[in-house]
Amino acid sequence: MKKLLCSLSVLAVLVGCSTTSPDVIQRGDAQRLSQVQDATVLSVRAVTVDGSQTGMGAATGAVVGGVAGSQVGGNKTGAVVGVLAAVAGAVAGNAVERMSTKEDAVEILVQLRNGERRAIVQAKGTEVLQPGEAVILVTNGGKTRVMKAPAVVPAVQAN
Repeated sequence: MKKLLCSLSVLAVLVGCSTTSPDVIQRGDAQRLSQVQDATVLSVRAVTVDGSQTGMGAATGAVVGGVAGSQVGGNKTGAVVGVLAAVAGAVAGNAVERMSTKEDAVEILVQLRNGERRAIVQAKGTEVLQPGEAVILVTNGGKTRVMKAPAVVPAVQAN
């Protein structure tokens, strides 16, 4: 039983390591030129990004359940309980993976300077965006994040 709980805990930790937070930059995106567009926030609403189901949770749950269940009773009983526990473990492992990868996010509707409108969903970050606020869209590798626009400082001219 301790092995089962330990395995499920390790699974939950590993699955929970991925993030789509706008405050976390992936290693592959570092030192790459990104496209930046100016925009204005039209609306922001809270949404939930559904958790992923890669099959790792189900596989881990099935193995742990099968091993734990096969320890019950004799050969025939252990085999039957092992199969049933493997199925139950797969269902439980899948549910753990899905719940641990679910994220609170925001859907941000913006209007670009050329009048086009875009909607971007991103995990909640440290910045709270408000309608009417100036933002920039940073696009890199097909992924876009929204962040507050930095203040524009006029360039200093040499005399």
